[in-house]
Amino acid sequence: MTDERRVHLSRSAPEAYKALEAFSKTVGALAASHGIDDRLKELIQIHASQLNGCAYCVRVHVDRAVAAGLGVDEIAQLATWRESGVFSERERAALELAEAFTFIHDDGIPDEVYDHVGGILSEEEYVALSWILISINAFNRVAIAGRYPVPPRPSA
Repeated sequence: MTDERRVHLSRSAPEAYKALEAFSKTVGALAASHGIDDRLKELIQIHASQLNGCAYCVRVHVDRAVAAGLGVDEIAQLATWRESGVFSERERAALELAEAFTFIHDDGIPDEVYDHVGGILSEEEYVALSWILISINAFNRVAIAGRYPVPPRPSA
C-alpha cells in the first residue's frame, strides 16, 4: 500500500460519521437486548473485517475481543473456523452468516445458509447479528476507502 493521501471520510463529513456511530450504538443495544454477548459480536466483526480486507477494523475489534475475554487461539482460528474445533455451534452459525452478509453481492443470503443458521439461532439473534454485520460492513468501507493506517504496535 502506498502513502498516498486519501480523503478521511470521518473527518471530511463528521456529521455522517457521527450518524454511523449512532447507528452502531443502536445496533449494539439491540444486540445486547437480543442476547448477543460481546464475545460473539466481536467474533463476527473481526471475521467480516478480515474478509473485507480492513486491517484497521480488524485491529479495533481484536482489541475489543481481547477485552471481552477471547484468547489468542480463538482469534487466530477465525480464518479457519470451518476446520477448527474451538467455536460453538452458535458461533459457527454466526460466522457463516458473517460470510453471507459480507459477500451478499454474490448470492444474497442463500436459502441453505438462511435455513441452516435459522435452525440454530433464534429470530431475535438472527436479526441482531444481521444488523451488526450491516454496521461493520459500512465501517469497513469507510476505513478501506480512506486507507486508514494500521501502524505497528510499540514494542513492550
